Amino acid sequence: MQEWLAEDGYSLFGIENDFRGADLSGGDFTQAWFTQANLKGVRFTGASFYRADLQSADLTGADLTDADLVRANLNDAVLRSARLDGADMVKASLQNVDASQASFRGTRIMAASLFGVDLRGADLTDAVLTHNAFRVTVDDTTVVHGLTGTVFGPMTVVSGDSSVEVGGAELEAWVSGRGGQVEVLPPHRPAR
Repeated sequence: MQEWLAEDGYSLFGIENDFRGADLSGGDFTQAWFTQANLKGVRFTGASFYRADLQSADLTGADLTDADLVRANLNDAVLRSARLDGADMVKASLQNVDASQASFRGTRIMAASLFGVDLRGADLTDAVLTHNAFRVTVDDTTVVHGLTGTVFGPMTVVSGDSSVEVGGAELEAWVSGRGGQVEVLPPHRPAR
């Protein structure tokens, strides 16, 4: 694997492969395929996943600190307890993702699609959101202190056995009451 990382001009096809416990920090995985790969506990510190396909990959406990996930496809991936601190997630796609207990401290999530993302127990301290679809699930253990930016809501707030969907001013108030500050944008309507 280290020899492959040292070569230029090749895209990795790691579809359904098992990389558990590997240290691939600093690797260039531009346009790589990790579809349905087992990436549990893998260290990807500072790695580049520009336009990479990580659909349905299991990244439980993986370390993606300072990773470049610009335009990465993370649909149906498992990011449970993963560390994405300082990652760049501009235009990333996260649909139906389990990111419970994940850390997104200082992460840039801009113009990304977050649909059906479980952020219960996640840490979004000082993360920056810009024009993101934000249909996520949070709970009282989700940390949003210092979270800033703009989103299109709504989100689901779970408390015990009940849940409620909040959007607009309610979403802004929920985040504000926990030390963050986001603006909920109205839905975009095409010009007539």
